[in-house]
Amino acid sequence: MRHGDYQSDSQSKISWKVFSIIWPYLLEYKVRVAIAIGCLVLSKAASVSGPFLLKHIVDGLSQEPTLALLIVPAGLIATYGFARFSMIILGEVRDTVFGRVTERAMRRIGLQVFEHVHSLDLDFHLNRRTGGLGRDIERGTNGISFLMRFFVFNIAPTLIEIGLVIGLLLYNYGIAFAAITLTSVILYISFSTVTTDWRTKFVREANSADNEASTRAIDSLLNYETVKYFTNEGFEANRYDESLQKWELARRKNRLSLLSLNGGQALIITLAMTAMMWLAAHRVTEQAMTIGDFVLINAFMVQLFMPLNFLGFVYREIKGSMANIENMFALMDLRSKVPQNLDAPSLQVSRGQVRFEDVSFQYQPDRPILKSLNFSIEPGQKVAIVGASGAGKSSLVKLLFRFYDPSNGKIMIDGQDIALVNQTSLRQDIGIVPQDTVLFNDSIIENIRYGNPHASDADVGKALKLAHLKSFVDELPEGVETKVGERGLKLSGGEKQRVAIARTILKRPPILVFDEATSSLDSKSERSILSAIQEISKGHTSMVIAHRLSTIVDADKILVLDHGSIVEQGTHRELLNLGGRYAELWSSQLRQRE
Repeated sequence: MRHGDYQSDSQSKISWKVFSIIWPYLLEYKVRVAIAIGCLVLSKAASVSGPFLLKHIVDGLSQEPTLALLIVPAGLIATYGFARFSMIILGEVRDTVFGRVTERAMRRIGLQVFEHVHSLDLDFHLNRRTGGLGRDIERGTNGISFLMRFFVFNIAPTLIEIGLVIGLLLYNYGIAFAAITLTSVILYISFSTVTTDWRTKFVREANSADNEASTRAIDSLLNYETVKYFTNEGFEANRYDESLQKWELARRKNRLSLLSLNGGQALIITLAMTAMMWLAAHRVTEQAMTIGDFVLINAFMVQLFMPLNFLGFVYREIKGSMANIENMFALMDLRSKVPQNLDAPSLQVSRGQVRFEDVSFQYQPDRPILKSLNFSIEPGQKVAIVGASGAGKSSLVKLLFRFYDPSNGKIMIDGQDIALVNQTSLRQDIGIVPQDTVLFNDSIIENIRYGNPHASDADVGKALKLAHLKSFVDELPEGVETKVGERGLKLSGGEKQRVAIARTILKRPPILVFDEATSSLDSKSERSILSAIQEISKGHTSMVIAHRLSTIVDADKILVLDHGSIVEQGTHRELLNLGGRYAELWSSQLRQRE
């Protein structure tokens, strides 16, 4: 399954395995579930007793009134009222007690999905559609809550009540009443099931259109500045409206199909009620039944078809919930292309030596990016990697962080193959200042503290100074509490880079990576960033991906990549004397600066 296609694959079948996931949460709260079921049984007993009390009340009132005969109906009326109240209050207690179970399940499953999405590889996240993904997770967790509550306390109890009513009618009034009731129930359930299965495709279509509209809106808002630069507000509005139009059409189909379902259900109920009332009225005229019996049968039918009608609603909603959670379960079925072995040993960094041994890599089989690379970064060394765009420089960073695995060869840190160690420990020991620093919509201090969430304010303050950020922060009215905006839009490129450096300082990793950290900065910002980089790199093994060659003249070794292969390596002076590819790049950049 391709990562980007998990939504389309999920449409092929209903994920009934959801019940195997729900079951452990029911077992976790055995006492609460037992109390809820006890309330359910008592509530149903009160419900079934109601029509019998009503029959005796009517029969008592139909006789010649005497004081004794008036007292009996009064007592029965009080008992009937108590039965109705008990039925309602027991239902409320049941829902309240069981609420803890559903809320905990939603919390656990929501966390499980969140952690799973974070465990997926970079390729999935590069292809995901954030808005649709968020909707799938939200609807999926809500759907599971619905299934837990209504499957346990509506479908099974309704079926039990139907069985009790049919049995009581058969015992008290003969096979005709029981047969009409059973036939109408079978017709009702069959019709509801077939029609609801047919309607499910419209639910899926509406969900798909809703995901598309949400993705369009979020994508456009995240790229607000780009929309404004090109004055494409109208274009974005039209694209969003196209998605909303699809959603509107899908919802219309859904609504019209619901009309068919509700109309068919109402017809079945009406025919059954009419047949039962006609038969009961005929028996009353023949004096085979009392007026109380007529009222009892009417009350039973109303009482039976109310939950049965609700059963149709519940089945509809269950099918809708199943359609809602299909994408979430398809998402949970995805497996990372870079598997995490939780039992793998942690990386132990003692010296900080990094070696690439015969490493080859490609994103697509027919497009090789790196070809049999062999190089090492000795402990404490600063090694720079340069080359034209598309040479494979940034791919080295992704491989080092193990966002991807090489197609051939291996990467070693202090003699340990990074594919055989715990991924969390690997990434904890490598710090990065990326080319494009993306910040959270939070304060400056919390964005810096992200490098080490447990760091004290004093440690954050030291990182601010080392990253040459303190003077800038001191000038802000709110200081370190200044909000940086969505993705850090309120800060300049140089300011964001200094925040990234401060984060990395706070992390204190033995191995540092600088991925074109100054490529988009002006000369003044570049000098400031370079000064900060030089300070934090002392005593650390560091790999620098460079676009501007002037930033890596002090490197211990420079590797020149061209079409995925190392074509030259040496110090800045050695490579200039060589007069090859590096010398050409240097001369070209000198001319551009002039």
